[in-house]
Amino acid sequence: MEITKDMTIGELLKNAPEAAPVLLGAGMHCLGCPASQGESIAEAAMVHGIDVDELMEQLNALK
Repeated sequence: MEITKDMTIGELLKNAPEAAPVLLGAGMHCLGCPASQGESIAEAAMVHGIDVDELMEQLNALK
């Protein structure tokens, strides 16, 4: 599965639960909250002040 910036957090966690520690380590601590389930990775990164490109590198390194 290709992980993209437009993928929602919910979709990412459903298809790649191993991504949770990466997101938590980046400061995204509310992975289970309803808003995060419909929020894209890019949107969540922006809200949390995280460099989305760096986060994408980490997520795609999980493959």
